[in-house]
Amino acid sequence: MSDTSSDAVFSATIVPSATVIVPTFNERDNIAELVSRVADAMDGREVELLFVDDSTDDTADVIRGIARSASIPVRVLHRDDAVGGLGGAVVEGIRAAAHDVCIVMDGDLQHPPELLPDLVERHQEGDADVVIASRYIGGGDNGGLAGAMRVAVSRSATTLTKAMFPIRLSGASDPMTGYFLVDRRRIDPAALRPNGFKILLEILVRSDVRIAEVPMEFGERLHGESKASFAQGMAFLKHLARLRFGKMSLFAIIGGVGALANLAIMWALTHLGMEYIWAAVIAAEVTIIGNFILQERYVFNDMRDEASSIGVRFAQSFTFNNVEAALRIPILALMVETWHISSILAAAISLVVAFFVRFVFHSLVVYAPRRSVRAGRRVERAMVDAEAAAE
Repeated sequence: MSDTSSDAVFSATIVPSATVIVPTFNERDNIAELVSRVADAMDGREVELLFVDDSTDDTADVIRGIARSASIPVRVLHRDDAVGGLGGAVVEGIRAAAHDVCIVMDGDLQHPPELLPDLVERHQEGDADVVIASRYIGGGDNGGLAGAMRVAVSRSATTLTKAMFPIRLSGASDPMTGYFLVDRRRIDPAALRPNGFKILLEILVRSDVRIAEVPMEFGERLHGESKASFAQGMAFLKHLARLRFGKMSLFAIIGGVGALANLAIMWALTHLGMEYIWAAVIAAEVTIIGNFILQERYVFNDMRDEASSIGVRFAQSFTFNNVEAALRIPILALMVETWHISSILAAAISLVVAFFVRFVFHSLVVYAPRRSVRAGRRVERAMVDAEAAAE
């Protein structure tokens, strides 16, 4: 952890200055408007604009030219070796920033610079180390995403991510955003392992920080092309798995054991002459109960104390899995009767898809902290903040 002060307890103070960090890759056409809008938004505040540039065009030269006449300090750090991609650029920017309060935003103007004062003012309240510009709270909007498919992918990725880190991300509705404020005194940049996009997720998972949010209306891209791609999506999934290998891998192992048991029971019953539909139903019920017992013991054991009672958890898990099975069995029949896939192969395919749905539900619903626990956490944090302010 980087040094904060000589005191053992961190005391939040009002910080009137900030560094706005903008990672860029071939964004030359957006620079002039971005600098102008940041300067207008932060008028009257001490601010610097730091571009960390990985461009293959003349973006860095454009930035230097605009910096000469800009009304705020503008710097550019050009990287010949783009280690860590966009996330790596953000980490280098945090290290090189002139101020401890760092605000990260994209250079394509989809992140409105006019929101910068809201982020700073929310941080100045003293109860948050990271302030997220969220598309998914009241007043927020993700209309700038190009098309329904991009919206669906974004929401699905957010849901999966929150399911994989239900405790760390409990206070974040939009952990995938690229627009956020972070107080670098509360994180250790050396501990971050950036890998392409989604550096905020890396910060939230690897750091013990307090989270707050302000609503953001995600704008449309004015110039240039989106950097999102299938390769970036695969890199994100690999990064997500690397961050959360433990809990999801255990869930996968138990799910795999359950799937094998399911197939074995189904195989045995069908070979004894039972119709495959009834065999699938019995196999599902046995493995649903077995999976719950194993998940309680090995996967979500660290979340049980704050979750609902075991009776409620079992009821939620059993009901959901039966609803899921009730939906899965007709699909299984469709694959067998219409597509002429073998019943065992069809069951295996349906179980793989069901795995991800089950994990998300159990992580976000079955083992979610009770309302009283969440309220207690807020009270506890408020007491800690009050004690720190009084010293």
